[in-house]
Amino acid sequence: MGTNSRPRIAIDAMGGDYGPQVMVPGAIQAARRRDIALRLVGNQEQIEQELSRTMVDGLEVDIVHADDVAKMGDKPSHIMRRKKDTSIQVAYKLVRENDADGVVSAGHTGATLACGMFALGRIKGIERPGLATVLPRENKPLLIIDVGANVDSKPRHLVQFAIMAEALAVNVLKTPEPQVGILSIGEEQGKGNVLVNEAYGLLARTSMNFVGNVEGRDIFQGDVDIVVCDGFVGNVVLKLSEGLGTAFSSMLRKELGRGFWAKLGGMLALPALKRFRRRLDYEEYGGAPLLGLNGASFVCHGSSGTRAIQSSVQMAGSYIRNRTNDDIRAGLEAHPEITRFHRLKHILHSSAGKGSGHNEESQDET
Repeated sequence: MGTNSRPRIAIDAMGGDYGPQVMVPGAIQAARRRDIALRLVGNQEQIEQELSRTMVDGLEVDIVHADDVAKMGDKPSHIMRRKKDTSIQVAYKLVRENDADGVVSAGHTGATLACGMFALGRIKGIERPGLATVLPRENKPLLIIDVGANVDSKPRHLVQFAIMAEALAVNVLKTPEPQVGILSIGEEQGKGNVLVNEAYGLLARTSMNFVGNVEGRDIFQGDVDIVVCDGFVGNVVLKLSEGLGTAFSSMLRKELGRGFWAKLGGMLALPALKRFRRRLDYEEYGGAPLLGLNGASFVCHGSSGTRAIQSSVQMAGSYIRNRTNDDIRAGLEAHPEITRFHRLKHILHSSAGKGSGHNEESQDET
């Protein structure tokens, strides 16, 4: 598909807390703004009811019926084996059969990841797909990867995450030459655990704009565009950020309601508070892209509203239209050393052996 072609996105219309009443209007708004073709997957009657409430003239919108829904309590393995006609599986099947270019879902995250892996497969050279998220900041958005797809990662996986995130930042967030950092407990090289230090060595030898370690306190205030970490740490960072934002808003509302002067000050500051809220609104960027699959896949929060779905579909459209997966493949081809399935220790010792004159490579193989 050329860069000027109309992206075709399969929408898991039954996913999320609100199903078609949020998924359908959000997708329609995105299609109208960005010239996107929609494949609305789910219960045909419910989808038609939602479509009757909005204008679709001039849009390419198809309904693909699916009998079942992946429920939040279902295990991904159960969904894969026993529930073959869920809306998320049917949506991925459309991509596999070239009837769509990507999927957007706000449903069962585990099922979305599992079905995507099974139906689409991974880009050649990618061992672990990475779940990325975009967080708002004062000056520019921040991209974090991985935020939960892999709780146990190897150093080379973190480099693959960085390559995928760089392609996303350039093509979708329009960030030229993004700065890449690795999350650690100190700025100096050598700080952190074995995973971080070995990944640091690999990242430093790539052609990416790698700036070294990034501490947690600098995530929202620094200049780095991409923060790389394993999924365990990334998920903690993401949930902590979400919880902190919610707690801050709650405390602020309570304080502004304490007494006459506080209420008056709150009324005077209301325009500024509204602007502040918009700047921190996660719905501006919508879902989290699952990078590394043979197709675009965006996973939205279950409680996403219409605006978040619209944003996610628009991001998916940009991802497809700009052929982001092709750039990921090019990045992997430029760094074949991190796509080989052999021990990282072999790579590092081989490099160290050449510098010191010792044949540590042969020692590692024995």
